[in-house]
Amino acid sequence: MSVGLTRALARRALGVRYEALPDFVIQLARQCVLDTLGVSVAGADDPLVRILGAELNEMGGTGVATVWGSSEKLPALSAALLNGTISHALDYDDVNMAMPGHPSVAVLPAVLALAEERGASFAQMLAAFVAGYETACRLGMTLQPGHYDGLGFHATGTIGAFGAAAGCAHLLGLDEERTVHALGIVATQAAGLKSQFGTMCKPLHAGKAAQNGLLAARLAARGFTSRVDAIECRQGFASTHSPDFHPEKAEDEPEGGYYIRANLFKYHAACYLTHAGIESARRLRLEHSITPEQIAAITIRVGAMTDRVCNIPTPRDGLEIKFSHRMTAAMALAGTDTGRLDVYSEATAADPALVALRDLINIELMPDYGHTQASMELRLRDQTSVSTQHDSGVPAASVSVQGARLAAKFAGLVAPVMGDHRAADLAARVETLEAEKAEAVFA
Repeated sequence: MSVGLTRALARRALGVRYEALPDFVIQLARQCVLDTLGVSVAGADDPLVRILGAELNEMGGTGVATVWGSSEKLPALSAALLNGTISHALDYDDVNMAMPGHPSVAVLPAVLALAEERGASFAQMLAAFVAGYETACRLGMTLQPGHYDGLGFHATGTIGAFGAAAGCAHLLGLDEERTVHALGIVATQAAGLKSQFGTMCKPLHAGKAAQNGLLAARLAARGFTSRVDAIECRQGFASTHSPDFHPEKAEDEPEGGYYIRANLFKYHAACYLTHAGIESARRLRLEHSITPEQIAAITIRVGAMTDRVCNIPTPRDGLEIKFSHRMTAAMALAGTDTGRLDVYSEATAADPALVALRDLINIELMPDYGHTQASMELRLRDQTSVSTQHDSGVPAASVSVQGARLAAKFAGLVAPVMGDHRAADLAARVETLEAEKAEAVFA
């Protein structure tokens, strides 16, 4: 790398131009916006959102950016914090394993709040979103696996903050030097712990990433300075946040030249690392017409690192269910729709039939399995066995087919809250806005 990583990332981010983006990138970016707004509208009344919203309203300030799922407006920094938290409240938002984490909920709340405040166009906002998304993924690649797997940092909160800073710097039109400072400013703020999974703090990580990134870019625009090598320097972000640092990986070229091509959308409202187990369970239940009463024992093999992410053995409430291999697989085997929001509850966690099925499950941790791989074997009471495997880390082959599935997910989440007509209108604006101001999406 001819320049340091911090500067290289800044330079790449500033090089993104809407008119030069391939059609598939723009289409995927719109899908990310649609999906993020959808899960946000559905999650806007979550208790953790009400708590944070009450605090931010009490703080006051001039409202310039929309609070997703409402007609309320807040100052841009407060809106980025609240919208980022809202969008991750259900843990139903998209994923990219390059981080690994949730890029859209860290970047979009920041750039969309800023776009509303500054009167930027929807196209300008999309370009800034792509710049931030790609920055987060490239930085994430340089710190794997130790940042997330080893030390236990939640990359959505840490790496995502750099994406938000880069995206906001792009939208503000900062030059390279000030963008480098923005990345340095956010480096000293970025935080998020995997030990908080299953609590209200996990969604807060996304909100803080968005707010920290926006603040960093705004400060840099005013002349606030930082080290220009804050990521790669001695005692910098990389050396303090990962035992593995491979700056050259930031130069790797993903399929199609963009990491957004590997974006993974969720169709189950639980931690993405449970999805391979859920899909395995669904496949066995449907292909073999298996009922819970037929099952004598269940073995699920998953990547060893998931033990520190989503292996809560006996979840007590809806949040903990989202991080339980055993309970989410039991739900899928029982035919429970794991895409429904209301099934993640204390009642489900205590349901006797599901608990009995859950307790038949043995989790085997496999060092050679990746984050998104799982295999499942069911031993039936007639002494026969059936098995399957799944990798949820493979992106959809067709962006347009994926779009249709996301449209159905969006309608299912938003129509019950806003009504069919308003939900369809919001989806249409996300799909068609370009030169219009970004704020028009909320018209």
